[in-house]
This record gives sequence, structure tokens and C-alpha cells, in this order.
Amino acid sequence: MQSVGPYRFTHMLGTCPVGKAWAAIDEQGRFATVAVLNAVAANTPGWREAFAGTANAMSQRPDGQAFTYADFYADEPWAAYPAEAGPGAEKLFRALGQEYHPVPTEQAGSPKQGDSPEPVSGVPRQPSGPPQSVSGPPHPVSAPPQPVSGAPQPVSGVPQPTSGAPIAPWALHSGALPTVPPAPMPPPADDAPQSPAPVSAAPADPAPYDPFRAPVRRIKPSEPPPRRTGLWVGLAAVVLVVAVASGVGIWAIAGNEQPDPYVPPTGASTTGSSTVAPIEPALKPWAQASLYSPEEKALAVAAPSLVFVEAVFTGYVRDARTNALVHPQPVSFIRRCSGFLLTPDGHAVTNGSCVKPAEGHARWLAVDALARMLVQGKQLPAAQISSYIAANLPKVRFTGVEPGTEPTSAVYGQLNRAKGNAVEEPAIKAEVVRSLPEDSGNTALIKLARGNLPAVELNASASLAEGSPVRILAYATSDVVFRNAEYRPQSTMVTITGTSQRGPVSIYLVNEDLGPASHGGVALDSAGRVAGLIYQDQAAPDRANRAILPASTISALLGEAGVANTLGDTDKVYRSGLDAYFRGDSSSAITQLQKAAAATPDNLLAQAYRQNATERQRLEDASRQQSSTLVLVLVGCAGVLLVALVILAVLLIRRRDR
Repeated sequence: MQSVGPYRFTHMLGTCPVGKAWAAIDEQGRFATVAVLNAVAANTPGWREAFAGTANAMSQRPDGQAFTYADFYADEPWAAYPAEAGPGAEKLFRALGQEYHPVPTEQAGSPKQGDSPEPVSGVPRQPSGPPQSVSGPPHPVSAPPQPVSGAPQPVSGVPQPTSGAPIAPWALHSGALPTVPPAPMPPPADDAPQSPAPVSAAPADPAPYDPFRAPVRRIKPSEPPPRRTGLWVGLAAVVLVVAVASGVGIWAIAGNEQPDPYVPPTGASTTGSSTVAPIEPALKPWAQASLYSPEEKALAVAAPSLVFVEAVFTGYVRDARTNALVHPQPVSFIRRCSGFLLTPDGHAVTNGSCVKPAEGHARWLAVDALARMLVQGKQLPAAQISSYIAANLPKVRFTGVEPGTEPTSAVYGQLNRAKGNAVEEPAIKAEVVRSLPEDSGNTALIKLARGNLPAVELNASASLAEGSPVRILAYATSDVVFRNAEYRPQSTMVTITGTSQRGPVSIYLVNEDLGPASHGGVALDSAGRVAGLIYQDQAAPDRANRAILPASTISALLGEAGVANTLGDTDKVYRSGLDAYFRGDSSSAITQLQKAAAATPDNLLAQAYRQNATERQRLEDASRQQSSTLVLVLVGCAGVLLVALVILAVLLIRRRDR
């Protein structure tokens, strides 16, 4: 049967127009149901995303069906569900709105009764033998011999009947015997046995007994059965083939000194042999890309450096002509976006409009926040928010406490899982070092107030081209309530659909995005380096984050700020551990990843991959032990077969000597 990832299919459970549900078993013997979207549906726009989105949505519901593993980027995307949790594969297809057809259980039919063989009627005819010679002096015969009445007496052996007329005694001494044609015999009846026909003739004088004549064998003994030499030779050949095949199998297993390096990890949540608590990173690269693929490794390299950025702006809305307060209370609005660390001491790059929006954009955000405050205080109908903004935006300014001052702002960064409105640990205070305006790159360099952080490498010469795929990585949320929403890293493959211009800067347009907080995220090259920054498509009506700013613009920003993109020693150790892990060297991977995890506690992926490597090494050791046992069993079987072959040869030799 076919297999996907760590699962081997055993039988089909059901079908639907876009895929199939399979029963499967993993390498630990655990049963699962696997939903497989067929290639035609996967290549139809929207189906792959619907399949992945539905599976994720089912997993995130409190009472939903969570999948164990999934590969949404395979030619035929699939999702695996534990069998004990119910028909997860069937639920996924039904959640997609498909008509699911279970496979009926096969019933064994009764075997057909064969016809009994027809009996053969009649008595088989015996061949006629030659006439028997008689020795002794000749005696004339005056009449033909008399018939013998009565039933024939049975004798041992096969009787040799004589056909034709009797030979005269003196003819035996006169030369060759005359040839007498046999008398024709009527065909035997089908049902009744034949009886000898009486012959009427004149009585004859019996010949006198000659005591010196040679004895005649009147009963011919049966011939011995043919020797079954061919059968014995065939059996010997079969035994020899089995012995040779066993030897080849032993050689193949014994010669495979390197265990299979592509044993899938059990995941960070199922390290049954570990005595420490399993690590649950915010992003599991092995669940968002094919196992041990370059895409998984690229995600593992870059994901620890991803930063969730939140900026809070507070000020007052004033009349632009008189500086009078439009509302006595201060107005605050929040900007949330993604970023990525480029140095171990906390320098990160993000979207400029997120942490330092232009004056016109900040004013619009402030008036929008004020309108929503008025709606909350029942001073403005919710349906009039847009008209309120349009009427007041040209007439106001957004300032600090004093008319000529800037609004205050506070920037925070979070690693791994993040939560909105967090100003205490694990949130890290940050400040804006430098920013580029919207028409010159719209990027910003911030500095987190913490060191020893995981960084990512910048590829300023990365090649992006229309029509090529690229993987993006950013923070996203599925929460509906904005204020305290939870965010975690997400990744997807997008396609570059075209190019656009923002002042002197060229940007690349893509076909998908990861949500409102994804601007400032990273576009990766195949080695996990930064090829670009996720950017707002400001020409689009929804200003969605479906554009990529080339990494060369980020390199220019770092040059203006006097900051160099550098990897720390821990980052290099972490990458060495990943190299060992992905080439199958579990022992080296455990050593290197343990060092990286101890030196950089914020890098949860270093701890997760170390646990995966430990679990994989345990499985490899168990596999080697099973292989050794199998070798011993095969050696014993081969020895038994060889002994049987020798005994068979001795028996054949003795039989021939007889």
C-alpha cells in the first residue's frame, strides 16, 4: 500500500468527489485515519487553502477534531487524525461540504460446487499378446480345442490373452510362425462387463505332458513405477533458491551499517521516552512543510528570529485652526505588525507605518479611534463612523499634551507566542532607531531592550521574479476580539504575480497574505535567509499585506543606521545542529542543539528539535536491535535449509544406487 509521511495505508475507508479517507498505521503501531485531497482538487484554485483552513479550524475549536500531522503543500495534501478520536478524515471531508461515501465491507461468497466427474462406462480393452509357444513332440490334432466353461479364475499380474486361431504343434519345427490376423471383436457394452464367447468345435485329443520342456512365464509382472527424479530435483532447486535468498537478505541487512536517517520525528508533544516536559514551540516547521524538506529547514532557521511588534500611540485631537480640544480625553490607538531580528543584541526590522506612521495616517487613525470612543459613549451612532471621519479629518490635528508636541508612543516586542496589550514580561520594551518614509521604503529599525536573542541572516542579493513561488513568515491570529487577541507565527507559500513602484522603490506583488498583522514579516529564500519584507499593497482598496519589499532596501536602512547584520555564536551553533539533524546525524544534532538551547532560552525551536533528535535516535537504536534479531533468525533459517538440502542430496544418491 502507499504511504504519506510516517503513515502506511492499510485500507480505504471512504471516498468523496475531491479525495479519499484511508485507514493507516504509523511506525509505532498507532492507528490513524488520513484524509487525502486528490491532485486534481489540490491544483484547483481555492481547494488546497480550503482543505488546510478547514483542518486548522477544526483543530482550534474547543470540541474540534485536531489532526496529528499534516502536509498541506504536498502534491496531494493530507491530514492525519488519531483513530481513537473518531472518524477525523470523514469529518474533514464533510466539513468541506462533500458527500462522503463509506467503502462497504466485502463479504466472502460461498465457493462454487464443482461438477462431479462423469464415471467411465465399459470395460477397458487389454492388448492382445503373442501366441505362446509349446515344446515337445508333435501330436496331431483331430479337432479344434474345446471351450472352457465357467468364469475365469483370477490370477496375480496382468493376464496376456491370445487372439487368433491356434497354431498346429508341428508348425513349431518347420520355421517361422505363420501370421494369422486377429479375429475382429465386437465393441464392448458400456454398462455390462464382457464375458468370453463360447466356441463350439469337435473334441480334440490333449497333448501329452513333456517334462523336459522349458518353463513358460504365463503371468507378466507389473512394471515398477517410474522414478520421481524430476520432483526431487525441483524440491532441491526450491530449497536452494530459498537458501540463497536468505543469504542475500542477511547480506543486505548486515551490510546496511547506516540506519535510515529519514525516520520522521514523533513531534515535540509525543516524546514518550523523555523524562523532561515536552516543548511546544509557537511554530512547528515539520507541520507546515514536508518532513526533512528544504522548506522545513528554512523555516527552522528563520522562525526563532520572528518578533511580534505592538506600538501604542496616545495624544489629543485638536482643532487645526484654534488648537482647541475636540475631545477632552486623550485618544489612543494601537498598531500591530511583525518584524525580525538581525542582530543578537536586539536590532529588528519592521514596517515603518506600524511603529512610526506618517502624520496624515496617524491623524486618520486618531479620528477613527475618537469616533469609536463616541460610539461606545453613545454619543455617535455606529453607522455614522465613516461620515464623522470624513467630516472632521481635514479640520483637526493629532498632537501631544501641548499643541506643538508629538503624541507619545510605546513600542513592545514579543517572541514565540504573543498576546495583545501586553506591556509586562514576556513583552520586551523597544525603541525606534530609524525609519524610512512610505515613499522611500516604509521600513523601520527598532532596538529591543534585551540581548542574546536569535537572529536571521539577510540576503541582499536575493532574486525575486514574477511567477516564482516564495515562502512568507509572519504573525497571525484567528481571534475575533482585537484587544487581547493571541498571535503566533504562521507560514505559507505565495506566488509573485507582478511588480509595482513606490517612489524610487520597486516592490513585488503576491497573491496571498497572512492577515492584518503580517506586514513587517519576512519572505524567505531556500536557505532560510531574508529575501524581502512583507509590505502593504497601498494601491489595493483593502491595503492588504500582499507585497514584498526587496531585501536590498533593508540593507540600505541598516547602512544608514550604522548597524551590521550579524549572527551570534549561538546562532551558528543552532544552524550546525540543524545541519546535523537534517542529514540524519542524531547524535551530533543533540549535542549542538543542546548548546544552542542552553545559551538562548528564547529559541524554543532549538529545544524542540533537540527533543525530536533524541526521540529519533531512540527509534534508530530500536530499529538496529530489531535488525540484529532478524539477522540471527535468518541465519538460523538458512542453516536449517542447508542441512535439509544436504539430507535430501544423500537420500537421492542412495535411491539411485538401488
